[in-house]
Amino acid sequence: MEEISLVRPDDWHLHLRDGDVLEAVVSHSAEHFGRAIVMPNLKPPVTTTAAAVAYQNSIFKALPKDTVFTPLMTLYLTDNTHPDEIKLAKRSGVIYAVKLYPAGATTNSQDGVTDLFGKCLPVLEEMVEQNMPLLVHGEVTDPEVDIFDREKIFIDTILRPLIQKLPKLKVVMEHITTQDAVRFIESCEEGTVAATVTPQHLLLNRNSLFQGGLQPHNYCLPVLKREIHRQAIVSAVTSGNKRFFLGTDSAPHERKRKESSCGCAGIYSAPVALSLYAKVFEEADALDKLEAFTSFNGPDFYGLPRNSSKIKLIRSPWKVPESYTYAFGELIPMFTGQTLEWLPSSSI
Repeated sequence: MEEISLVRPDDWHLHLRDGDVLEAVVSHSAEHFGRAIVMPNLKPPVTTTAAAVAYQNSIFKALPKDTVFTPLMTLYLTDNTHPDEIKLAKRSGVIYAVKLYPAGATTNSQDGVTDLFGKCLPVLEEMVEQNMPLLVHGEVTDPEVDIFDREKIFIDTILRPLIQKLPKLKVVMEHITTQDAVRFIESCEEGTVAATVTPQHLLLNRNSLFQGGLQPHNYCLPVLKREIHRQAIVSAVTSGNKRFFLGTDSAPHERKRKESSCGCAGIYSAPVALSLYAKVFEEADALDKLEAFTSFNGPDFYGLPRNSSKIKLIRSPWKVPESYTYAFGELIPMFTGQTLEWLPSSSI
């Protein structure tokens, strides 16, 4: 096969940041994706409908002229979020989900939730009424729990009880990293609980953090896991199961903030994501299932129409840039300097 035609994909988990970084990175996503669920963990976080609308407007302003790309906005859940804010969000027509960050779990999560069942239950119940999905960063933050076990413990102590308590709540477990998450998602009712999957968790295991020295540009949260977990995720995604769909978790950080004594978590994958997903599916002999994962399963879960335009992937080896340089500094893309087989082409 020398080319692949896909209904234009969407990215169901994306960090666009704001300010100069937003202006630098948004075109990399808009070039390949029709829509994106945009994460709300800015400083300050996007906790209100008004803030989400303002953020969406800033994204539109940063887009290159004549670019067709729709940012789907989210709210950042806190201990103080009120059910009325969920009603406002639904009426706005621009907010499509609410994001749960356990406090301290990842970048800019310090304002996140400290007690989901004790402080957020009325909000979650309103989300059921409004058919508003909850997007979950699935890790506990107890410092006594090993960082490689935090996803499994979250499933057992928070996510499973949540779904038992509110079986009609739509939930997306973001950026899954373990075979435990795969098994859990596969056990849930289709159309109610789903998962996004990143290119890094499909292609890298925890060896990638340390081979040849410490590799800060492969550091993300949830952290990369053992090879058995990577293989389980690949098998699930390439099986054709509708519960899994594309979410890059592309998370740009300036190079000096990654290569520091306390490096930031996040992998910048937007420029290479489609090429990397194609690599995974081809290696699994499952290119026939790529389009459903990239273009169908996500909108179907969210109850949105599939995109009408298409995009091509052409077998044409290309070298990933070593970096992208801007006035504010450098961004290092995933698979920096390496050669990839599949090149996303223009719309068709």
